[in-house]
Amino acid sequence: MSKMVRAKLQAADGAGSLEFTFNPSEYSVSKSAKWQTPPRNMKEKAGAKPEYLGSEPQTISMQIFFDDWERAIGGVTKQVDQLFAWCAPSKMSVSSKKHQPSTLRFLWGSNTQLADRKFYLEKVNVKYTMFGRTGNPLRATADISLKEISDPDGPQNPTSGSIHARRTHLISDGDTLQSIANQEYGNPNFWRGVAIFNEIDDPLRLTAGNRILLPSADEAADISTGN
Repeated sequence: MSKMVRAKLQAADGAGSLEFTFNPSEYSVSKSAKWQTPPRNMKEKAGAKPEYLGSEPQTISMQIFFDDWERAIGGVTKQVDQLFAWCAPSKMSVSSKKHQPSTLRFLWGSNTQLADRKFYLEKVNVKYTMFGRTGNPLRATADISLKEISDPDGPQNPTSGSIHARRTHLISDGDTLQSIANQEYGNPNFWRGVAIFNEIDDPLRLTAGNRILLPSADEAADISTGN
């Protein structure tokens, strides 16, 4: 009998991870297009033609259930505090050189629909529903919203720039950034490009079971050499 794979949120910069006690029973995904209708010209009977301004970032909403009732002396504050920490600035971003909250990925085994996308934690709403004798929270539900982070600096070619066209690598035990770069590009020196592309601050902290995005060979070379 195969072991159940737990869904989790993973910080791309290594600033923690949160494995769900129970997998979500559902999650919703929304995306919208932005249009603008110019002021109506009185000579136009049907009104002005709307203009397309672009698409809004994708948003994922779900509810996470935390339960530490069996231990009684424990609590769920550690998991909740991790969610709140991801809403506040943590480390300096490698790409923007500014302090900002962690970039997150939603990972759930073979469910790759969202694994290659990056998100920030837009909103957290927590309700505590059970307490121990000392008042320690034993159960809680957290409603969270994750908003996709677009990559305006990425390639603009429709085939190479599409997030769906990005290849990924599933990290296995013993993997290093150098071994991954050598396997994917035939050059272990491209490890720096993979690290910066995924905002990995500590190349020695790779977690088996996580997926990382693979830049193209040209991108990996340019980033690694600082071009």
